[in-house]
Amino acid sequence: MNSKRGKSADKYPRSDRDRPQPPAPSSPPGGASLFFEPFYEQFLQYLSLERRLAANTIQAYQADLVSFLDFLRPSRLTQLTEIEASHLRAYLEYCHAKGISNRSNARRISSLRAFFKFLLAEKHLDTDPCAILDLPKPGRPLPKVLTISEVNRLLATPADNNALALRNNAMLHLLYATGMRVSELVNLPLAAVNLMGGYVRVFGKGSKERLIPFGEAAREYLKIYTQDARPRILKKRTSDLLFVTGHGKGMTRLRFWQIVQQSARSVGIGKKISPHTLRHSFATHLLEHGADLRSVQMMLGHADIATTQIYTHVDSNRLKSAHQKFHPRG
Repeated sequence: MNSKRGKSADKYPRSDRDRPQPPAPSSPPGGASLFFEPFYEQFLQYLSLERRLAANTIQAYQADLVSFLDFLRPSRLTQLTEIEASHLRAYLEYCHAKGISNRSNARRISSLRAFFKFLLAEKHLDTDPCAILDLPKPGRPLPKVLTISEVNRLLATPADNNALALRNNAMLHLLYATGMRVSELVNLPLAAVNLMGGYVRVFGKGSKERLIPFGEAAREYLKIYTQDARPRILKKRTSDLLFVTGHGKGMTRLRFWQIVQQSARSVGIGKKISPHTLRHSFATHLLEHGADLRSVQMMLGHADIATTQIYTHVDSNRLKSAHQKFHPRG
């Protein structure tokens, strides 16, 4: 083991077995599969082993490629070099005609760009058909957030001492306190939380590590959960995961999404919310109270600060609304 990784690496071995593996490739549809399948499978392996992308991200690339190949099927192409920019433009028009949003189309073209860039790098192509293709403007919507009052209602202490209710409350507290992704939350190891130090160690997209602090409120609810509720849920079973179900296993993202919805309804929050709403609220409330953008970027695990800047637009929007509402000439 490389000594530079430090003692903490012993708790989180990053062997080849731990790397995100690509989903088993389904053969590309139609006549395209005969010439396309080897390159398709190589690309998925490249995303997993070299770029170390998460399985969910690889599945998104896979779905986008299959969609494009399905569209190409009537063209009866027999080799890569026959794919031209005109095919990509026609595909984009086809997607638009099906009512697919510009944002989704932009993602699909980004997937194809990555694929053809890979083919160029591997010398399978001499030219990139995506090179002169313009991405549709995605028109990114502003994230929906909760007010601080709504957050306080959502995080209120459970009415009873039910172990599952205490678990749910601890999960909500930690999610709002750290802004981590729901996939990071449900897969969080027990050893990743330092209650004494008040921080959590997270491996995010691309297995990138970050430390996120959390406050006293989250610490208290996590302490109650880990010392009381978690042993009651597990009974005599064991688990390496922090948050466990009644079966002693890890929770799915879908199940936690349901818990967030049910919790919101139970305290009279009528708007539709998801775990990501709490992540958005975390970032927005930090910036509203004076946190710097770079710190929020690091806590969210964004690779590009431009992604984090969307929350400054949310804050600006609120300022404009307040100005229009209260200024005599607003």
